[in-house]
Amino acid sequence: MEYDVKDLKLAEKGKLKMEWAERYMPVLSSIKKKFASEKPLKGVRISACLHVTSETGNLMRVLKSGGASLSLTASNPLSTQDEVAAALVKEHDVSVFAINGEDKKTYYHHINQALDLNPHITMDDGADLVSTLHSKRRDLMDAVIGGTEETTTGVIRLRSMAMNKVLCYPIIAVNDANSKHLFDNRYGTGQSTLDGILRATNILFAGLNFVVAGYGWCGRGIAMRAEGAGAKVIICEVDPLRALEAIMDGYQVMPLKKAAKVGDVFVTATGDKGVIGRDHFLLMKDGAIVANSGHFNVEIDIPALEKLAKRNRQIKDLVQEYTLSNERNIYLLAEGRLVNLAAAEGHPAMVMDMSFANQALCMLHLFTQGKNLKNKVYPVPERIDKEVSRMKLKTLGVKIDKLTAEQRKYLSGWLEGT
Repeated sequence: MEYDVKDLKLAEKGKLKMEWAERYMPVLSSIKKKFASEKPLKGVRISACLHVTSETGNLMRVLKSGGASLSLTASNPLSTQDEVAAALVKEHDVSVFAINGEDKKTYYHHINQALDLNPHITMDDGADLVSTLHSKRRDLMDAVIGGTEETTTGVIRLRSMAMNKVLCYPIIAVNDANSKHLFDNRYGTGQSTLDGILRATNILFAGLNFVVAGYGWCGRGIAMRAEGAGAKVIICEVDPLRALEAIMDGYQVMPLKKAAKVGDVFVTATGDKGVIGRDHFLLMKDGAIVANSGHFNVEIDIPALEKLAKRNRQIKDLVQEYTLSNERNIYLLAEGRLVNLAAAEGHPAMVMDMSFANQALCMLHLFTQGKNLKNKVYPVPERIDKEVSRMKLKTLGVKIDKLTAEQRKYLSGWLEGT
């Protein structure tokens, strides 16, 4: 078995870390029991490009228990938990290619190593693996049945590929499942983003002007948690509907150039590039903290910041201080990468339980139905989405009502009115 991890001696620590996370992932655990007894993925090869965390480790264990052959690489150079990577290799015979802090060349080399498995199914977090497969490894395409994508950024890329008719196999947008984005993106990103900022800076949020660029589900979650910590939240948006929603939710809404003058903390969560750039940096006050919670490190124009700075230094782990010619200091967190994973541990296991339950069940759906699908981006089948929600409610000990036959008939009919 091939692998490339930092140190296999870290495996015991990673094993315990996954065990702790598994305690809070009861839905995934129930799927694991079913997979272990039925082996529904026997013979399928899966190449995954995900954040290598304890929660991801448990997903790999579930797929392995179902009979799948696996290779795993990191979807971000700074999000890998080296101890989990080691444990997956040593304890569970999963081929892992991921080292925290790896450079760009190594990052893409690892993606290619994961693709060497010649996968039937791809599992992506940002679409770098799919992109590499389509551009550099087309010799492997004949074996691929389908794939999944877990991020907003990745879904945007894949829909563009489908629209331009270059997507060569069907993809299920796990990110768009209601049992994923309504919880993972909102509650997971909200809490873990603030966790990352706190771990990197140890600042007090109360009373600060906290600027969130982007009011999608991730932005909503960040704003909600920042407000809960006592910050005064400002939303910057380009979508009029989302901007109006932010106003109705009680936040200030203004252009980013105006927010740049008053903000203390800035977080991007848009999925786009160059959101915070040169003009904004020049307007920021001394001590402004800038972080990103979007998938790629392009939302903050770091090259522009480096050009503006007359000097910079690492003042703290994961905190880079840029001193501009006007002597104002701007602090960039975690190299502009996902602050919730680069500076913290990512989403809590409780919320990843639903996201990865979707992933596991979509793997089975693709294995059995993938050959019948067209080369486009599909939503998660409604039956899977609702089943994950039902399973989560059951683990929480919550029961809900059911429609009566008469109610179902009424909702499906049109003749009965006033």
